[in-house]
Amino acid sequence: MVKSMFAGVAGLRLHQQKMDVIGNNIANVNTYGYKSYSTTFQDSMYMNALNSSAGVTNNGGYGGVNASQVGYGVKLGSISANFAQGGATPTDRGLDCMIDGSGFFIVGPMKDGTGTSSVTNATMASSGLSLSRVGQFYVDSNGYLVDSQRNYVYGYPAKKTGNSGKAEDYTMPDTKTTNQANYKLEPLRIPMKANGTGKNDLYELQSYTISQDGTISGVIVGGDEANKVVTLGKIALASVENPDGLEKTVGFYYRPGDNTGTIVPQATAGGQLGDIKGGYLEMANVDLAKEFSDMITTQRGFQANSKIITVTDEMLQELVNMKR
Repeated sequence: MVKSMFAGVAGLRLHQQKMDVIGNNIANVNTYGYKSYSTTFQDSMYMNALNSSAGVTNNGGYGGVNASQVGYGVKLGSISANFAQGGATPTDRGLDCMIDGSGFFIVGPMKDGTGTSSVTNATMASSGLSLSRVGQFYVDSNGYLVDSQRNYVYGYPAKKTGNSGKAEDYTMPDTKTTNQANYKLEPLRIPMKANGTGKNDLYELQSYTISQDGTISGVIVGGDEANKVVTLGKIALASVENPDGLEKTVGFYYRPGDNTGTIVPQATAGGQLGDIKGGYLEMANVDLAKEFSDMITTQRGFQANSKIITVTDEMLQELVNMKR
């Protein structure tokens, strides 16, 4: 009878943990880029009340017998993220964007010259870079592209191919036909312009747009080049070998775990990584109908395990009262 008590307690604990996951999913139903989580159970250890034995076919022998086992309840199987694509919500902001695919944005503190080779667990950890699905970007006072948590957005800046001191000096070669090894992954920034004193100033831009391949451009305000378009660069997207191996951190960031595999930055969107939609943000992929149905079954499971404990307690009370 005490075994049933242990099984009931284990069931209560696990159903409460599942309810915690469901509650977190529902709480984040309107969180941009949120990926829902699901919980699975698995049965716990067993005790053999009767061991199995093979049959004996010799004269006078008997047949085999199966093992009789008693379980000790339930334990956690896994809590896994669902990386399915969330819906798109329009924002009408030129610097808002979402990934229509499986890629991730690369964001983090300032670190020049991270290179274009594969970003592994070790390099991500040493550089402090993180992965994100939320493309809510801004331009800071230094002209750098940052997200809402002040992390720099990494990509491939436009190259200065001329010396005229004009906006057309900055071009973005076709990354589909150009060797990606020529690109250097670094924080994106507004290009510089000559001010006639031997120094360079940042262009003053407005009306930013992000194209389908991740190219960011802005319209120049004032001066001789007013209303001209200048290219900042391309937002890098990272492909992750095993997204389920990513570990969630504070906010909307992910960091590679020991089972994530290789993370590779790409110089252009498209393909399996997906295209970039400017003026949109990705909604949470929480299915409220599923969450509420899971809540009901979890509540009933909790009640059933609670009843096991109550009935076991009553049986123990009857046993104690036998002496009276």
